[in-house]
Amino acid sequence: MKIEPFHMERMQSVWENIVEYNMSESGVHPVSLKDLFELGLDMSKIDTLPLGYSQSNGTIELRKAVAKLYPGATVDHIEVTNGSSEANFILCLTLLETGDEVLFQKPNYMQVYGVPRSLGADVKTFSLLQEKNWEPDWEEFDNAMSEKTKFIYISNPNNPTGSVLSKDSMEKIVEAIEKFDAYLIADEVYQGAELEGDMTPSFWGMSNRVFIVSGLSKAYGIPGVRIGWLIGDPETVAEAWSQHDYITIGPNIISDCIAQIAVRKENRQRLYARTREILGENRVIFKEWVESFGDFFDYIESKAGPIAYVKYNHEIPSVELVERIRDNQDVLIVPGTHFGTEGFLRIALGSPADEFKTALERIRKEIEKVRTFE
Repeated sequence: MKIEPFHMERMQSVWENIVEYNMSESGVHPVSLKDLFELGLDMSKIDTLPLGYSQSNGTIELRKAVAKLYPGATVDHIEVTNGSSEANFILCLTLLETGDEVLFQKPNYMQVYGVPRSLGADVKTFSLLQEKNWEPDWEEFDNAMSEKTKFIYISNPNNPTGSVLSKDSMEKIVEAIEKFDAYLIADEVYQGAELEGDMTPSFWGMSNRVFIVSGLSKAYGIPGVRIGWLIGDPETVAEAWSQHDYITIGPNIISDCIAQIAVRKENRQRLYARTREILGENRVIFKEWVESFGDFFDYIESKAGPIAYVKYNHEIPSVELVERIRDNQDVLIVPGTHFGTEGFLRIALGSPADEFKTALERIRKEIEKVRTFE
């Protein structure tokens, strides 16, 4: 199994702890252990917890708690993983065989573009169109869908655009998987991080051919515990557990305890509220910053998630622009090519407001240099 480089993750791993301002993150400023103690995490229990293996598919207590988030789900519908990225990975291993096809939404987090290709599958794409408020290009979608399509992969709310599919689009995607006996993997890790309005509807319950991937990294603000989950039909979830046995075996036992506290209804709402408070302030700052450039940026405001995806009107490649900002201003952001689309930048919205303002002004300095010599 030869896998291609995951350019965004490698860039972040190399630089995110070196630069002064890391604006490449896709989550909000993380909560602390002190914050979790205030939510009811019992430190005395952690102090005396034997540091052995946890149940490899997640403790029954945690799976019961997660099941409450998805009407009709039971513990047998759920596999707890080391982050949502592991959930994506083991689903690819479970579902795909050489010669299968995957239909991949673009722009997107590129993990499930790379993994299927390493398994001998053919990955086709369909685009979300900025000029249509980030709704799918249905002609492209229909032309790519076929009897060989094993699954469609989407993120909703979307990473990197922060957009949310309309109800009609969700229904069209489900109709397609039913028609072609395909599956849908819906990464819903940003559900709960809406900037305003109601929570994004889940694909859960729309078809028995749907898998949901989610976790604590984004809307909850707890990426460091590396807890994610996948939800689907019990038979396939059991097969995914077998894949898990060959990889990381199971999640961390302390992380499992923390997750049980985080997903409680009252705590979940408090964590979502914290995320929305951070984003509520920063979205205003960011919108004013974008508008101050005149027609240099095209931006559809994010609906959910601590990320903004902006199109810039200049010929400079996005990687070159990002490297200039990193090297000259000590700020890290993500180029559009890392999401399969050129001419865009993804900028994090989840930093503390004072750091956010300072980082934006440093980005401004470098962009103004680029514009001066266009």
